[in-house]
Amino acid sequence: MKKNITTILALLLLAITSCSEDSRYSGKSDDGPVNEEPDVLTPQNVRSYMVDANATAETVALFYNLKMLSKTKYLVGHQDAFTGFYNNAGGDSDMKKATGKDPALLGSDFMFITDDQNDGTPSNWFYQQEQIIIGDIKEAYGKGMVNIMSWHLREPFEGETFYTSDMTDQQKQQAFTSILPGGVNHDYYKAKLDKVASVLNNLKDSNNKLIPVIFRPFHEFDGNWFWWGAAYCTPEQYKQAWQFTVEYLRDTKNVHNVLYSYAPDNSYTTSGNYLSRYPGDGHIDVLGMDNYGDFANGSTAGVTAANNKLKMISDLAKQKVKIAALTETGFRVTSGTSPINGFFANNIYTAMTANDVELAFVMFWGNDQNGYYVPPAGQSNTPDLVQFANKAESVLQNTVPDMYAAP
Repeated sequence: MKKNITTILALLLLAITSCSEDSRYSGKSDDGPVNEEPDVLTPQNVRSYMVDANATAETVALFYNLKMLSKTKYLVGHQDAFTGFYNNAGGDSDMKKATGKDPALLGSDFMFITDDQNDGTPSNWFYQQEQIIIGDIKEAYGKGMVNIMSWHLREPFEGETFYTSDMTDQQKQQAFTSILPGGVNHDYYKAKLDKVASVLNNLKDSNNKLIPVIFRPFHEFDGNWFWWGAAYCTPEQYKQAWQFTVEYLRDTKNVHNVLYSYAPDNSYTTSGNYLSRYPGDGHIDVLGMDNYGDFANGSTAGVTAANNKLKMISDLAKQKVKIAALTETGFRVTSGTSPINGFFANNIYTAMTANDVELAFVMFWGNDQNGYYVPPAGQSNTPDLVQFANKAESVLQNTVPDMYAAP
């Protein structure tokens, strides 16, 4: 009997040990133990919390691994990291020039890919951009990075802009409703989704496996600078467009390598307001927020406000078993705009980590010839970025765990 008891205790110990937290994600803080509450999410049930229950194995693994990683760490991302450079310097990414490492998350955009002028011929500038973007995504995936794609979709009447400031009043009031089922531009919108689906369904690695992508359409919808903004559609119309988009890609076009990200700007301070245009758990994988405004003056009050909002979406993500993220942020430095002292290592870091916030990633916007959000080497705020990159929670390309394999 004593031998049987010993055997049972040994088996229990083995079971407890084997179910412990994945070591890839340990170590958010050196100040104390990580939260040991049991996870609702398991490798076995993860599909039941995703938009696409038929997602590829790598996409399922990405959902699970982002959720697990967010408990202790976050991926550091940069929009157009391989093609957008301050002073058009070229070469390594500006983040790598500064830190010695590429970002762990690459931001790209469907904007040029779905442009009306993309005729699919090799000499066409828009098609050339499409090939560059696809190449960057494949390069990032080959480096173990995660890919996220926004969509600055041109308005459907002239196909020239996504900013309402460039549109007529009539276009602003009718553009969004025109792409809904039954609308005059619904077929036009479906053609754009056909292009998106074609790219996603052909986005494969060297082993002919589909590359997972986080897709973030219709972002910053609480503002009115884009034609899908709150002033130009009702909450129900916004939800309808989102649900149609997901269902068309997933069910009609058989796209199964996507996580779908909801990403308002920073106007929402309560969960009720944040969810006012939420299309439902069955159509969202990532609860995001874009936030430039709260960080714009470098104030402690702004950082606190940002943290409160990120706490709100982090708590919602825990309740809904979704992924939370700071989907877009930054402060643009130019020849006439000086950096904010401590922007990265203090302000962004504090907003992302205080009050037990759990975020899977942060995305800084892209650099260009005349300005930067991520300082390359040699700028006055490069040490600030380096300090942020060296935080225990910050994950860059060199330390990114295998995001595409289930534990």
